[in-house]
Amino acid sequence: MGRKFFVGGNWKCNGTTEQVKKIVSTLNGGKVPSQDVVEVVISPPFVFLPLLKEALRPDFHVAAQNCWVKKGGAFTGEVSAEMLVNLSIPWVIIGHSERRLILKESNEFVGDKVAYALCQGLKVIACIGETLEQREAGSTVEVVAAQTKAIAAKVSNWADVVLAYEPVWAIGTGKVATPAQAQEVHSELRKWLQANVSPEVAASTRIIYGGSVTAANCKELAAQPDVDGFLVGGASLKPEFIDIIKSAEVKKNA
Repeated sequence: MGRKFFVGGNWKCNGTTEQVKKIVSTLNGGKVPSQDVVEVVISPPFVFLPLLKEALRPDFHVAAQNCWVKKGGAFTGEVSAEMLVNLSIPWVIIGHSERRLILKESNEFVGDKVAYALCQGLKVIACIGETLEQREAGSTVEVVAAQTKAIAAKVSNWADVVLAYEPVWAIGTGKVATPAQAQEVHSELRKWLQANVSPEVAASTRIIYGGSVTAANCKELAAQPDVDGFLVGGASLKPEFIDIIKSAEVKKNA
């Protein structure tokens, strides 16, 4: 069974009500491949989740950008997995590099968050990736394997997990991993899953790429055999996001 192409749009901490309505209008009017070919998930800031849930076309799904590591309570500023389920939000992004680096979320903490979100019935986009210093030191594979291991230690069912490889040095910098660099890491991650989880999980788990993905580079990246889609930052706020979704046709026609 082939892995269905996956395109996520991470809006990060951007948007006003008017801007969101404008973006949604563009998305709703875009001609993209069918749900059989590509799965599309849009992740706005928490405050816009209900608006998107109501206004966005039904073949596009909605994700939160984070959720708390356990049941809610006295955790000011946090949003629990249970709240997302209550709002019928199907997806959540966990472990984005900005949370790992700025908010100091450890590999183990991210693993716990992934496991808790899954046990509450959410689907998870779990982010991993190395810094520029780590890449230059030649430890990329070691770093992403350690991040994946912390998730694998807590997760028994991978059916609702998408792994997002995002080299930190390519996020929002305009730099992008070459298709060969992306393919190399994705291939190594799949080998790691095969050796440490199971051949079935390695074959079925979607590993998507994030890091300055644009309409200009998406087709070449999508053509790589182990690149199963994208997690898109800045470009997901622009009309070109439709072109990035359309890159799923590269896999369909391969």
